[in-house]
Amino acid sequence: MSVLVIAEHDHASIKSATLNTVTAARACGGDVHVLVAGHNAGPAAQAAAKIAGVAKVLHADSPAFAHGLAENLAAQTLALASGYSHILFASTVSGKNVAPRVAAKLDVAQISEITKVDGADTFERPIYAGTAIATVQSADAVKVITVRTTGFDPAAATGGSAAVETVQAVADSGKSSFVGQEIARNDRPELTAAKIVVSGGRALGSSEKFQEVMTPLADKLGAAIGASRAAVDAGYAPNDLQVGQTGKIVAPQLYVACGISGAIQHLAGMKDSKVIVAINKDEEAPIFSVADYGLVADLFVAVPELVKAL
Repeated sequence: MSVLVIAEHDHASIKSATLNTVTAARACGGDVHVLVAGHNAGPAAQAAAKIAGVAKVLHADSPAFAHGLAENLAAQTLALASGYSHILFASTVSGKNVAPRVAAKLDVAQISEITKVDGADTFERPIYAGTAIATVQSADAVKVITVRTTGFDPAAATGGSAAVETVQAVADSGKSSFVGQEIARNDRPELTAAKIVVSGGRALGSSEKFQEVMTPLADKLGAAIGASRAAVDAGYAPNDLQVGQTGKIVAPQLYVACGISGAIQHLAGMKDSKVIVAINKDEEAPIFSVADYGLVADLFVAVPELVKAL
């Protein structure tokens, strides 16, 4: 049986999370097929065909997929499900919105946030905020899986030559409709895809200080800005910057934590970073237990000095 990956895209290109999901799919065994469901999404389908390791791209094109409504995407996935042993989604907002609907309709148990494939029916996933790894085995005929993208290297975006097959798009379910959206424009790298992330915590004291201290450092490093939940809850940073168990999971090449104590919920969201640098005046802060480099110092002094040195 083949493995189906549900692509995330903007109708013109494939999002990076799909590349990590393809890597997980290849580990499941069998041919890897990618579903690109969109509106005028031919360029995205062609981009998917170039991903290394992809055997076939299924292209469903309809105005019903223009805004990625979960009901319609789930219906399209279900229309194709009978031909696959595994259906994989990236563990993103979109993937976690669609996958449960597909699993429920197929009457199977969803396998969430896998970080390793041990076999066609056996997977590893973090539990207890990442403090333990559970090995789970599924006997379901179809495995519906969400993939924690930080657990898998991305597949090469070029080098593949898969065939693109047009499939019949399902009709609009009529269960939901797109009303509008307000998009926050940001010139910085996307938090979950950035190679460098600098994060601030509650110790910054105010939103003004958060911007004053973190922005110059991020500018110097070309980094995305993140924040701890405590900083977000205090109103120092917007919710979409939150890193942690209840925020975004990141694994950049470099993670710089400024004024973050290192609660277990925050560590769950960034401990897979390649290099972790922590700046905190409390030498007993838990963040130092996972840091590759730690500086016990007042961040209001150390960070500006670091910016000047850079």
